[in-house]
Formats: sequence, C-alpha cells, structure tokens
Amino acid sequence: MFLFFRLIFIVLIILLFPITKKYLNKKKIYQNTIFFYNWTEYVPQEILNQFTKETGIKIVYSTYDSNESMFTKLKTYKKQSYDLVVPSTYFIVKMKNEGMIQKIEKKKIPNFKNLDPKFLNKSFDYNNEYSVPYIWGATAIGVNTKNIDYKHINSWNDLWNPKYYKSISLIDDAKEVFQMSLIKLKLPINTTNINDLNKAFIELKKLMPNVISFNSDNPGYSFVEGSVNIGMIWNGSAYAIQKLGIPFKFIWPKEGSIFWMDSFVIPSNAKNKEGALKLINFLLRPDIAAKIVKKIGFSTPNLEAKKLLPLEIINNKILYPDDKIINNGIWQNNSNVYISKQYEIYFQKLKNL
Repeated sequence: MFLFFRLIFIVLIILLFPITKKYLNKKKIYQNTIFFYNWTEYVPQEILNQFTKETGIKIVYSTYDSNESMFTKLKTYKKQSYDLVVPSTYFIVKMKNEGMIQKIEKKKIPNFKNLDPKFLNKSFDYNNEYSVPYIWGATAIGVNTKNIDYKHINSWNDLWNPKYYKSISLIDDAKEVFQMSLIKLKLPINTTNINDLNKAFIELKKLMPNVISFNSDNPGYSFVEGSVNIGMIWNGSAYAIQKLGIPFKFIWPKEGSIFWMDSFVIPSNAKNKEGALKLINFLLRPDIAAKIVKKIGFSTPNLEAKKLLPLEIINNKILYPDDKIINNGIWQNNSNVYISKQYEIYFQKLKNL
C-alpha cells in the first residue's frame, strides 16, 4: 500500500511539474519586472536604467497623454495590470472610490520623509494613504514672442481675442480647460455646481474658433515647431522650451494660474507591489529627484532634492514662482466624483463641436 501511494505521488509530481515550473517562472518574471504607466517624458530613461542596474528589476515603461486615457485603459483592460501609475490629484479620489488603487505602505518608503509637508495630507487623500507626491506644477499662458507681442497679454481673457483665430493650443485635459473658463467667469474652479460647468461650457464654445489643437502629450512641441503661437502650457514645458533658446514667454495670468500635483499610486491588481514601493522610494531619493528636475523641468515637492539643485533652477520663477503668484493661484482640489464625470461629458461635447 505504501508503495502504491508513493507511486501515485511520483506520478503527480511528474504531471504537475511543468505547470508548477510555469507558475514559478511567471511569478519570478513579475517579481523582477515593474510595469510603470506614466505621463510622456516624466521620468528620464537613464533614471530607469539606473534603477535596474542597482536593483536588477526591469521596468516596462508605457505612457499616456491624459488622465482620462489612463483611467479608461485601466478600467477597460483589467487583465493588463500595471504596478505603478501617476494620476493627477482629482483622479486619485475617483480611482480610490472605484477600488482601482490600494493603500500604500509608507513604512517601506523611507524617503517619504523628504517630501515637503505642504504637499501632503490634501483633501483628495488625507494622510496620503493611497498616493505619494511626485511632481507639482502650474498651468498658465505660453507665447511665441517671435510672432506675437506678449507685452499686452496678462489675462486668460486674451485667449478669446479674435485675432488669435486658429492659433491657440489647449491642454488636453477636461479639468484644466474648464477651470480656465471658470476663472475667466470669476466662478470657483473647484465648483460642484453643474450650472457653473454649463456656463463655462458656453464660454468655451466662444473660444473654439481660436483653437487649433488639444495637446497633453507634449504641449511644448507645438510651440517649438511653430504650429502654435499662444495657448495653455505647463510651467515645466515652458522651462524646457526656453532652455532650447526659442523666443518664448511664460505668462502668469492676473486672475490666477491653475496649480496641480501628480502622485504615485499602486493599482489594486498590481502584480509587483513590492517592486513598485522600491521604485517610489528610489525616485524620492534626493539625488535621483534632483536629476529628474534637471532633465524634465517640472518642480519637485522633495525638499532634500531641492537643496541639490543649481541656483539657476531654484531662482527660476517659471519653476518656483514667488509666494505672490502661488497665493494668487488656485489648486485643483475637487474630489466630487459626479462633477468629475460631468467635466468629461462636457469636454467631449466641446471637442466634437
């Protein structure tokens, strides 16, 4: 009897070995690979290479050009899981409420301590249970000074000027475009009132004859190639344009600019959570965070990294505006899920005009 059971056991091992081996190999692949889904040009390739060299963990890096496209892909292709994603503030609540992201073990991110407290504990994620700040910035007005006299441009209202017919580029982001219109109308940009959104929509319809493109993939590229002369642009993109020596002016609107923050989150179906935590900690390392700022241009919430930056960056008013500009600006802070959906509905209507 003993020999019979032993024989059965051996047969089972032989039969199951290929399946077990395949499972273990697959598990090993996931443990040694991080699937990172991020904004275009948000992490330099050499930084990702350095992480792989130091840890032996491979990074498969994919990009998106808007929060909406990122959300749709994660929602639609549930089997195609990612380990790390970088949504903007208002999408964190949306993703959390729909069970798409998981709590973050901050004890496994010792470099979390390097973050500036003023960027933590925001209303969209109290105690930063689900998100870790990565980059912050502002959206304002960019002008190609070779083709446009910028001296009299100081307001969002200027984009509605008929002389800029088919000349303007807008950020391909529902919240930012509508918030610009809300600012123009002197309405709260973090409104939860559907009537405010409708008023903003009506105002934006008047702007559409001036609009030639929507771009969030690389909003500075249109200015560089000369197809756009004026429009909405992120401060980091503006800084990159100026570094190229192109005649360009970044203008802070007198009514206030739109300030935002993009943060790390770990999807609920991530297969390599531990790897994602290691990568977050690596990207929060002061020397690494400083390298990223130098390369991509956007501002860092990492206090220790800021100490390592050259004065030409720290003193640059595009990247680090003074308190007057910041206090006059408005932070995206709307976590109302219903209103967020309405933004997207109105935005699609606008783009289909």
